[in-house]
Amino acid sequence: MSAPILIFGATGGVGSALARRLAEAGHSLALSGRNEDALHSLADDLGATAHPGDVLDDDARAGIIDAACSDDGGLAGLAFCVGSIDLKPLKRVGADDLLNAFRLNSVAAALAVQQAAPALKNAKGSVVLFSTIAVQQGFPNHAIVASAKGAVEGLGRALAADLAPDIRVNVVAPSLMKTNMAAPIVSSDAMAEGIAKLHPIPRLGEAADAANLAAFLLSPDSPWITGQVMRVDGGRSHLRTRG
Repeated sequence: MSAPILIFGATGGVGSALARRLAEAGHSLALSGRNEDALHSLADDLGATAHPGDVLDDDARAGIIDAACSDDGGLAGLAFCVGSIDLKPLKRVGADDLLNAFRLNSVAAALAVQQAAPALKNAKGSVVLFSTIAVQQGFPNHAIVASAKGAVEGLGRALAADLAPDIRVNVVAPSLMKTNMAAPIVSSDAMAEGIAKLHPIPRLGEAADAANLAAFLLSPDSPWITGQVMRVDGGRSHLRTRG
């Protein structure tokens, strides 16, 4: 079989949108996630292979990567669509909050790429990690997620340098999107509308907005792009409009 693209967190909002986008483009896919029923359903829909498991478990993660590889041991790409949005005022932030977010968002991503590097090199593959514009902007109550995702941005650049020229590594940093993970933040129409208006393109993001960029970065259409952090944010990180 052709070398597949492995998606960790494939049943999440961005992960599933990315899987569908890549499947439409004809890519071979290996999907991983903890929700076995949802994972197998998505894999069946897309003609992909399903590899359930917890990305925080070293043995499970290594087994997923080994099982996902093509017959010749290659991976065409790895997308780490795993993350968390833990918002608390600083006075309520504990060491466990910070460490757990760092372990999930950054440590697991680093180890996944480390374990997959030989297979990615074999297929001249690409890696996409996910951050947030909160790293650059500085929002209240974001100490946990911004610090964890800030580590992801530094990690992405370091990995791109380590793995060049054989493996490209980039980071996608979206603004708030309408996904299940973000549902508690936009649970009221008034809150959703207020946040949407903070963007020069005044809406919340869709999972497809981030997934479409990730699909491009994973594809052969971006052969000279590596070490970048790309914002998908309706202009919020750089633009200010009248109003």
